[in-house]
Amino acid sequence: MTAIQPYSAATVTDVLLCESDHGVVTLTLNRPDQYNALSLALINELQATIIALAADESARVVVIAGAGKAFCAGHDLKEIQAHAKPEFEKDVFEHTRRLMIALTRLPQPVIARVHGPAFAAGCQLVAQCDLAVASTDAKFATSGVNYGVFCSTPGVPLARNIPRKLAMEMLLTGDPIDAATAAARGLVNRVVPANQLDAEVQRLAQSIIAKSPAVVAAGKKVFYEQVENAMEQAYRDATAAMVDNVRTEDGREGIAAFVQKRKPRWKNR
Repeated sequence: MTAIQPYSAATVTDVLLCESDHGVVTLTLNRPDQYNALSLALINELQATIIALAADESARVVVIAGAGKAFCAGHDLKEIQAHAKPEFEKDVFEHTRRLMIALTRLPQPVIARVHGPAFAAGCQLVAQCDLAVASTDAKFATSGVNYGVFCSTPGVPLARNIPRKLAMEMLLTGDPIDAATAAARGLVNRVVPANQLDAEVQRLAQSIIAKSPAVVAAGKKVFYEQVENAMEQAYRDATAAMVDNVRTEDGREGIAAFVQKRKPRWKNR
């Protein structure tokens, strides 16, 4: 892997590692001694890099990972306590909101590579990613309630990933669930042994890279638009997107390739 250079909109520091390998960009939360707790600096670096990646056509899939023994322990509560000012606290949660929305708006699919704990805002980050692959040692919890802080913002993507009563159980108890339970509930896509985690993430990423980048980007956009709407409006939006899709160059090429029983030749590859 080689370090990415061209993101003028982002300044990648030692709290966030950014690497690229044949279209797969890996962003590694790099505060291992703090279990990758989300400091305000890390939140801002991650958000800026995500925004910059949106304009990079060479980036086809984004992977978010954690250094050390954890994926992410949540917000940096020590930092919040040290500042203890309403303005700082508002900045932390407002910037986190912007980060989560940026992940959804990013044209490229985002895969969470999860090992060890993914707690509170770390669980939120997993739920907000488009896909998630976890190792068998991963654990998930919205644990803020144990420390007097209900995980209201993690509850937003959590309730959009798993059934409401199961989401409420996690939010009300703060109890962790293991990777197998997370997969059964729909929080993660796949669970593999730790020594197979990178290979499984790559398999999923390469399956996406084989598809038309324009179609993937358009499909991700309409998915998040329609999923929040009532069914009738969702069908209107999805129908309009399908009509636009089949009229694109890649849409025409894909249909022709199917009919001719050959592999498609995508425009942007």
